[in-house]
Amino acid sequence: MAQNRIDREQTTREKTVRKRGWQRPEVLPSPDPEPGYDFKWVRVSTQGTVDATNVSSKLREGWEPVKADDHPEITMVTVENERFKDNVVIGGLMLCKAPQELSEERNNYYEQQTDAQITSVDNSLMRENDPRMPLFNERKTKVTFGKGS
Repeated sequence: MAQNRIDREQTTREKTVRKRGWQRPEVLPSPDPEPGYDFKWVRVSTQGTVDATNVSSKLREGWEPVKADDHPEITMVTVENERFKDNVVIGGLMLCKAPQELSEERNNYYEQQTDAQITSVDNSLMRENDPRMPLFNERKTKVTFGKGS
């Protein structure tokens, strides 16, 4: 028998690492995570027109603009508006952060709103229900993989 095999100790994963393929760059870079905070890109302007209403509503909601000095890993910072010259602004969007508790409360609020709307639609649908010809109201989804046939 031929002994052309290499010992396992001499072969390592680093020696046989695949070449990394090309990937499309992110349009908006992700900041390094900070414990206890969530990040969000807030619209500052659209087509060169300042959107003060959107910015002020997000600031009142509890989002704080992120200073460019706090996240040096984001290098594509452009000054589009003198008001936000110290902040991270890319393509009319400003990076903001808020405590995770605030984000969770906001998500819970909108989840309750959605549940109330679904309940209202269900009640309205069941009002039209007739025992002789019942309406079906199934709220189940099914995820399948493969050809699906």
